[in-house]
Amino acid sequence: MAQMKQSIVLIGDVIGSRGAADRAALHNSLVAALDDVNGRWDTDLRITVGDEYQGTAPTVGAATGIALALRLALLPTYDVRHGIARGGAAVLDKKAGIEDGPGWWAARDAIEAAEDRAQRAVTRGSRTAFRSADPDEQVGALEAALLARDELVSRLDERSLSVLRGVLSGRSQRELAAEEGVSASAISQRVRHDSIGVIVTMTQWMEAQP
Repeated sequence: MAQMKQSIVLIGDVIGSRGAADRAALHNSLVAALDDVNGRWDTDLRITVGDEYQGTAPTVGAATGIALALRLALLPTYDVRHGIARGGAAVLDKKAGIEDGPGWWAARDAIEAAEDRAQRAVTRGSRTAFRSADPDEQVGALEAALLARDELVSRLDERSLSVLRGVLSGRSQRELAAEEGVSASAISQRVRHDSIGVIVTMTQWMEAQP
């Protein structure tokens, strides 16, 4: 039997990918986004079947950051959902990159939960869920934070998404104003009005999770 190890597992897929007008462009955008996060977090996310991808992350916090980074890389043209889980995982075929175990099953449960929540009007912004293979691990606080962040991001227009990307990358509001061709006060107002500062703070807190 393959040796089981504790892992942080992430499964993602592109929402409504079958209806994409240009599937080649979608695939190229997804590949570029995965390459970027793999470089930033030293992870191994890879496309598996169609527009689904999966891999492992060093911490739960890193997985939440990766989920947001991938979403922001593709919005507003495409959107994605993610299931994150903590649990045992075993390599079944190292050459083919095939893994199995409770962590993977929990991640599948998580992405299905995110999809189910999005079917309800009150939680339609749901894109990310977290599960643990350990029934004693408390997941409610992180689940609530992910749901709230998803909802806030879902409300952003294209310009606010651009500002959020910039703030998360460490650029100052003055720099962003110059890039957008607007005043620094306009950027500041957008950061406050669209809760961009709240999204950034939530992201920083979540990324600190082990």
